Amino acid sequence: MRLTMRTSLAMKTLMFCAVNTQRIVRRQEIAECCEASENHLAQVIHLLAQKGYLHTIRGRAGGLTLGRPADQITVGQVFRDFERVLPFSECIGQEDGKCPLKGVCRLSCLLNDALDDFYARLDRVSLADLVEENHPLRRILQVA
Repeated sequence: MRLTMRTSLAMKTLMFCAVNTQRIVRRQEIAECCEASENHLAQVIHLLAQKGYLHTIRGRAGGLTLGRPADQITVGQVFRDFERVLPFSECIGQEDGKCPLKGVCRLSCLLNDALDDFYARLDRVSLADLVEENHPLRRILQVA
């Protein structure tokens, strides 16, 4: 299992905004800090805003802020929104899978249970948990 760049950028963007709650954040600042393409970041920001994680402000003085408090954003939900659409294997998450063992394979059940456990663990961690009292992270992400 490998985290996609989209999910990684989504989490970095949310952490950047959570560290800089006192002001409106600009996309260019996040891109520079996270060494990311502004175009790729724009797509991630769009998805985060659609899901209500971010509030975007248009115009010259525009930018973005968290769409809800950091303690109400769980890592698990962000990962589900960005990763869950990708099936872990050909037999998981696909109703019309073509695996000849479909319906009798215990590995499929095991993998489903493991994924459920994985997301359950991530559900116990909020965005606030990632940034609060994390002074080294704040030094990197906080813009003066």
